Amino acid sequence: MADLDDAEFGVRLLAATPTHEGRDPALLRRWAEAAAAFGVGLAADRGTHGPAARVVERDGGLEQLLLARYVSRPAPAVELFTDTLALGEELADLLGWRAWFPPGALRAAAVAHEEAHCLLHRDPALRRALRGRTGHTALRLGRFRIAGHVAGADELTAHGYAGARCGLGRSPLLLTAALASAAGALEEARGQD
Repeated sequence: MADLDDAEFGVRLLAATPTHEGRDPALLRRWAEAAAAFGVGLAADRGTHGPAARVVERDGGLEQLLLARYVSRPAPAVELFTDTLALGEELADLLGWRAWFPPGALRAAAVAHEEAHCLLHRDPALRRALRGRTGHTALRLGRFRIAGHVAGADELTAHGYAGARCGLGRSPLLLTAALASAAGALEEARGQD
């Protein structure tokens, strides 16, 4: 996995999104790179501040394949799944990725990732700017163009934001892919017991 470039993980994420089946991989790469760059720029614009929502730690993420998630109701919160977080820390050690993901960086990146979702959720201007950045056209009438939403772009933006905010050596998408693979292998091993 580590041999793939970060943009390839974005392409794979978009390609696995139901609305993008059959789309040209070069187009998906352009969208993935644009969305991730938007997240990096957003992190630079926001500076360093705490999470936009309170953080609640809980178990049960491995069963749902979740490291963290942003919920807006009943009050904005970031749910951080400690079991998945622990597995991610073990993987970073096992795979020799500590230079990219230092101890504690996974937790910080998960919180920052969900912070980006919170920012996008709360700010329609940011969502419009992201649509403009990806360059997808939903409708064109003569010289008028309406920017379209790229499904999955918000996820790639959040990964770009988290990587930049936490100063990671690689995109969190790399560790996310490793976590998904490891969680699947654990689930399979449990089923064989």
